[in-house]
Amino acid sequence: MQKEQHSEAVIYSYSPQGFNIDGNRVIGPCAVIPPAILQWNVGSFTDITIESLALFYMLEPRIEMLVLGTGGRVERIDAEAIAFLRKKGIAVEVQDTANACATFNFLSSERRIVAAGLIPPPISTALE
Repeated sequence: MQKEQHSEAVIYSYSPQGFNIDGNRVIGPCAVIPPAILQWNVGSFTDITIESLALFYMLEPRIEMLVLGTGGRVERIDAEAIAFLRKKGIAVEVQDTANACATFNFLSSERRIVAAGLIPPPISTALE
């Protein structure tokens, strides 16, 4: 990641199948690390561990904040994983996916060095 060449990513929509990020259709959970959009190998919030978060803390320059979207509602993430990221100097915000998308968009528009780990919401909360 290059801090000087900041590429503002925008999450346009989400659905139970995935996300529309900068016009790119992403199926399933994803990691948004501008300028990259990657598949994220988690099935649910219970799969969010120190190991699954590795791609977020191995970046240079280090991201300032990680926004985690846990699906249709806010879920409790493994406390050790959150503490590990905070020790690395990364603030963590855990929200339902709808609010996580909005938070990511807001922080990105402020040119903050932010990343997102997003799990698609269930059918009842999707906005396409």
